[in-house]
Formats: sequence, C-alpha cells, structure tokens
Amino acid sequence: MRDLDLPKGKKIYFISDHHLGAPTQEASKKRELYFVSWLQQIQKDAAALFIVGDLFDFWFDYKTVVPKGFTRTLGTLAQMADAGLPIFFFVGNHDLWMDGYFEEELGIPVFHKPQQFRAQGKTFFVGHGDGLGPHDEGFKRMKKVFVHPLSKWLFRWLHPDIGVRLAQHLSVKNKMISGDDDIHFLGEDKEWLVQYAKRKLEHAHYDYFVFGHRHLPMEIDLGKQSTYVNLGDWINHYTYAAFDGERLGLVHHPKPE
Repeated sequence: MRDLDLPKGKKIYFISDHHLGAPTQEASKKRELYFVSWLQQIQKDAAALFIVGDLFDFWFDYKTVVPKGFTRTLGTLAQMADAGLPIFFFVGNHDLWMDGYFEEELGIPVFHKPQQFRAQGKTFFVGHGDGLGPHDEGFKRMKKVFVHPLSKWLFRWLHPDIGVRLAQHLSVKNKMISGDDDIHFLGEDKEWLVQYAKRKLEHAHYDYFVFGHRHLPMEIDLGKQSTYVNLGDWINHYTYAAFDGERLGLVHHPKPE
C-alpha cells in the first residue's frame, strides 16, 4: 500500500471516463479544452491526481508513433508532472493498450490493475472497474484476448492509419460511449462493483473504493465505515471526487455551455 502526502489545505483529486477522441476528434475537442481548463484550475491545491481509466476512447502504444490528437491534454499533464505533482494513471477498457509511453515521456506511472493507497489515515482501493465483480463474463473473456501479447503483436503490424481508424470505429460502436445503458442506478444488489467492494471488505478494510467505468456518479455507504464512490464521467455528468484529508466526496463541475 502506497502512502500519499497530503499537506494542509491541499486535496487529492480523482477523475475518469473522458473518452477523448469520441465520437470524433472534432466533437471531443470541446470536452478536451474544458478538461485542460479544469487541470489548470486544480494545480493551485492538488497534492495528487488520479486518472481512473478511459481518458482516451482509444490508445495504442506504438514503438515510434503517437496517436494523433490530445496534444493539450498530454502537454498539461507533462507540465504538472514536471512540476512535481504525483499523477497516477489507471487504464480502462478503452485505453488498456498502454505500454510505456506515459512512464517514459510524461513520468506518470500506469496501472493495469486496482491499487491500494493511504492518505491521512484513510485507505483507498482504486481501479477503473472493468472486469471486476459478478458481471459480464463475455467481456472478461474478450479482455483476456485483447491484453494477450499475441493480440498486441498482431495489431502492431497494421499500419497506424488503418489500425487506429478501425479501433476508433469499433470503440464508438461500443455501448460505453453513448452511456445509454449506464445512466440508471441498478440498485445495490445489482451494481456489480458494489458487490465486488463488499466482497473485498470481507478480507480487508478500505475506507473508500474509487471506480470509474459505470459513467454514473454514485456514493454508496457500504457499512463498516466504508464508502463506494463511482466517479461518473466527463461526457454527460462532469463529475470528479476530491479528498481534503477528512472526507472523499463527489463534486459536480459546471457543464460546458
């Protein structure tokens, strides 16, 4: 478990599911500019930043090629990391093909599995959330195929102009982009990430479980002084979470006009 320093007056921020690049580069640029503006705003009091998956609607780490777009986002994150702000990046189901670029070029660690952190005596279990809990066995099998080294090797042989265009087309067709299936609360007994968190509590205590993936902002009391937080998204809700040393809570950012 990694300990985080939280000076007085500072906050730890959590945000997820921007899906930059969807449904087109042009359509997502307004959201990107708004996100970059938010990044600039939090620099004054941020002690750490967690990007909890699906920042990009598609990303692939080529050996010598960087996917076109996202220049302002990458530049701002690089500037923040260079200034000494700890940034933690968790891959989601849309940008899971991360393989060194963020670490080497931006100095930002990338995590492919949930991680545990501690700040001010509070413990955090953080992950994107895809493939966890009693849900979507078909996706879990498909994810194993996607992350297999052979799959990545075969995709790398496609010319980037072909590979990226194909991946973007398939990604936009994915139901997770529209969020149409993810705007309704299913109830605690059917929210699979809630069930996953409760199972984890049987073996260890965490004050907060922080996930993305569902595109629906949620704060649910799990009992035993533990809370489940889903970060929502920056497509429809424009929500994030902030920890001030005492409590982690969701914040609704004003939607862009």
